[in-house]
Amino acid sequence: MGRTVLDDAAAISDCILKKEEAMCLEKIEEANEMMGLNDSSPGCPWMWDNITCWRPAVMGQVVEVGCPELFQIFNEGTYSCLFTLAPSSSLNTGVVSRNCTEDGWSEPFPHYFDACGFDNDYLEGGGNQDYYYLSVKALYTVGYSTSLVSLTTAMVILCRFRKLHCTRNFIHMNLFVSFILRAISVFIKDWILYEEQDTNHCFISTVECKAVMVFFHYCVMSNYFWLFIEGLYLFTLLVETFFPERRYFYWYSIIGWGTPTICVTVWAVLRIHFDDNGCWEMNDNTALWWVIKGPVVGSIMINFVLFIGIIVILVQKLQSPDIGGNESSIYLRLARSTLLLIPLFGIHYTVFAFSPENVSKRERLVFELGLGSFQGFVVAVLYCFLNGEVQSEIKRKWRSWKVNRYFAVDFKHRHPSLASSGVNGGTQLSILSKSSSQIRMSSVNAENLAT
Repeated sequence: MGRTVLDDAAAISDCILKKEEAMCLEKIEEANEMMGLNDSSPGCPWMWDNITCWRPAVMGQVVEVGCPELFQIFNEGTYSCLFTLAPSSSLNTGVVSRNCTEDGWSEPFPHYFDACGFDNDYLEGGGNQDYYYLSVKALYTVGYSTSLVSLTTAMVILCRFRKLHCTRNFIHMNLFVSFILRAISVFIKDWILYEEQDTNHCFISTVECKAVMVFFHYCVMSNYFWLFIEGLYLFTLLVETFFPERRYFYWYSIIGWGTPTICVTVWAVLRIHFDDNGCWEMNDNTALWWVIKGPVVGSIMINFVLFIGIIVILVQKLQSPDIGGNESSIYLRLARSTLLLIPLFGIHYTVFAFSPENVSKRERLVFELGLGSFQGFVVAVLYCFLNGEVQSEIKRKWRSWKVNRYFAVDFKHRHPSLASSGVNGGTQLSILSKSSSQIRMSSVNAENLAT
């Protein structure tokens, strides 16, 4: 939750291998300095085989090593969704051996896949795996870009027209801002951590990098909480006949922006003291991660309950005798209202909110990152571009602009001398309006005198 596609997949395995490789090369360098051991020495030298490190051995010696850390982590089930584990067998010993021969190191026996309970199908399909992750990344990049453009346009519209300034639209605007910040934070995070195709990010541990992660989690968490505020506001609007909206909006702002601030700050402080490793892009400490995930899951759960409550209220209102229409039209309106509320409440997040993060990883990535990245675009379209109030205000401004433009052009052609002296069509239109008002007042006074 709140992670990009590269966080738990390539990042974890690559970083573990990079760390193991760095430790092995350091041991090789120390051994060469202390013992003078080199490739020309009899026997087999230190070796890194891209999976684990092998210590030097004399000819005929058999060296045994345990399963590398990478395999141990996956076998524990923490990230088993990324790899397919083979069924346990008699070969699943957890120990891999190599024999030092005249020709150098022999092939490992049993193979890593047999000894460590690992399925070779993963590596055979590695190209497909990379293609899959790149496809998901391309999908959410397009989604967040589309959402960013549409939400920015919607914000300009809602800010530009004063008649649209009300508590409901203020809440929409805050939700739009949270979507915009979420999209920006995803792009910044990908740019900082994964712009380079190598794995140098494994060793990044700068203040700037950690600040980016804090900003990323804050934006994602704020987005979830403003989805919750949308649900809470609509439910309150339906339940209470009258309530002070302005006073409620003050508390809504505190919940929407303040709660994520507190949670992310606590998480950052705990990371500094208990898990200050890397760039904070991986959350190996489950307890610390729940400081952020817990409130998010709670907001999703409450929003789902509010969603069900609103649907019940809508059913009761649509079945009221005061509302006309047959049964089919009632269900049609109910279905339409339900579909409109799903993106506004973020109900689609409930599909995987309570399942372990290692379950249905591929489906989760497509659902939450691929389709979820377009949520901001859908919300902007439904609650701004297709909003009747917004469309009416835009049409009114458009007609007013056309009238002003018509009088400006007409006045310029009829009275070029006045036009060149600085009197424009807008001034002429205001003069005409005042004149017509004075004429109407004069006629009313004349009628009153006549009577």
